[in-house]
Amino acid sequence: MTERSQHMLKHTVRRSRQLSVESIAKDLQTLFGLQINTTTVHRELHGMGFHGQVAASKPYTTKCNAKRQMQWCKARHHWTLKQWRRVLWSDESHFFVWQSDGRVWV
Repeated sequence: MTERSQHMLKHTVRRSRQLSVESIAKDLQTLFGLQINTTTVHRELHGMGFHGQVAASKPYTTKCNAKRQMQWCKARHHWTLKQWRRVLWSDESHFFVWQSDGRVWV
C-alpha cells in the first residue's frame, strides 16, 4: 500500500470504528478506487495499531441499588489498608456452550 492509501485507510477507520474489514475494503474500493483485499486491510490495520476490542458493557444500576452502594462506601471510607486486605472480591463468569454471548466488537 502507498502512503496515501494508508492515510485513507486510517481516515476511514477513525471516521467509524464499528465497520467490519469487509465494509472498509468496499468503502476504499468505491470511494477512492483502490483495489484492495480484505486480508491486506486487516494486516495494515494491525500494523497501524488498530485491533478489535469488545465493547464494555455498562452495568444498569437502579436508584435503590445506587443508594445502597453509596451507604456501603460511606460506612467504609475510613478503612485502613489492613482492613481492605481482608475483603474477598468475587466475580461471576458466564459460559456459553451453544449460543453467542452477545458481545459487540468495535
